[in-house]
Amino acid sequence: MIKQILNLSKKLISIPSTKENSGEIKKVLAVAEKAVGKGFSVDRFEKNGSPSLLIHNQKPGTKKFKIILDAHLDVVPGKGYQYKPYEKDGRLYGRGAYDMKAPGAAEILVFKELAKKVTYPLALQLVTDEEIGGFNGAKHQVDEGVRADFTIAGESTELGIKNAAKGIVWANIKACGQAAHGAYLWQGKSAIWMIQRALNALEAKFPEPKKEMWKTTINVSKIHSSNNTYNKVAEDCVLGIDVRFIPEDAKTIVNQIKNLLPKDVELEVLVNEPAQFTPESNKYVALLKNASKEITGKRAVIIVKHGGSDIRHFNRVGCEGVEYGPHGHGIHTDDEWVDVKSLKAYYKILKIFLLSVDKSK
Repeated sequence: MIKQILNLSKKLISIPSTKENSGEIKKVLAVAEKAVGKGFSVDRFEKNGSPSLLIHNQKPGTKKFKIILDAHLDVVPGKGYQYKPYEKDGRLYGRGAYDMKAPGAAEILVFKELAKKVTYPLALQLVTDEEIGGFNGAKHQVDEGVRADFTIAGESTELGIKNAAKGIVWANIKACGQAAHGAYLWQGKSAIWMIQRALNALEAKFPEPKKEMWKTTINVSKIHSSNNTYNKVAEDCVLGIDVRFIPEDAKTIVNQIKNLLPKDVELEVLVNEPAQFTPESNKYVALLKNASKEITGKRAVIIVKHGGSDIRHFNRVGCEGVEYGPHGHGIHTDDEWVDVKSLKAYYKILKIFLLSVDKSK
């Protein structure tokens, strides 16, 4: 089976399916669909030019499933040689080898093998826009009513079960002052100094971490004023922030920031994406741990990470799920690879997991 997984992985990796290449996006989706084969229902979705598929073992149009295997087939842009996959020292190299075309290939093939054997509703979700937020793929399907008791996204987790990830708030902090000549400061009010006071308050509450920590952080990403000369008091200033909040802060983070800011500045929230969270006590998490132990000799550990995935789109409507993928290295770098032995183990673990869902009824 590992040869089939590697062959399909290489076919997928060789396609530069970035957001800029709509033709290649369609091509990679077609290759994946062909690999699944016939005999399954295929529901097609598209939003804002981003196509996605829901392939399953129920009648066409079914929206509710026990398990969904989620795979994104888009990648961030790479260099030309990265679309020429190769194996070396037990590793498969190429753009998307780890994130997540090889794990996606494993999901495709394990679905193909088991979808007609299991007795419960099982689906394979293939999307093409996860790297730019997943709003037109997974979220669109969820908005159209697609649901699952449990979803597994084959992201990079080193065979750990990622049950939590930080949410995202992108926001502008705006200040409006009063223009004046730079030699007569008392006649104006600098919007930049107003923003400086806001920065001081944010830094005191959310200091920049010196090492990895599971806590809410704020990155000051940009600052801008329309003032383009030196001898004028700036009458406007906008500070851009990127907030990554832990699930515990989900309901309070926006108010936390508002309460820190001086009264003469304004908070404008542009993006508020939910944190990702599924309790470790979830019964499917337990089944996945047991499946891992059967193949690797130890139960998979629970991990948390700072970046989210399409799982959050299911979480927002009350559906639980995790990220779970093989060993590898170099996501979004020039040296991306997935471990072949781990990929083989990953397939076997998914197979045992999916069969165990039938037995757990």
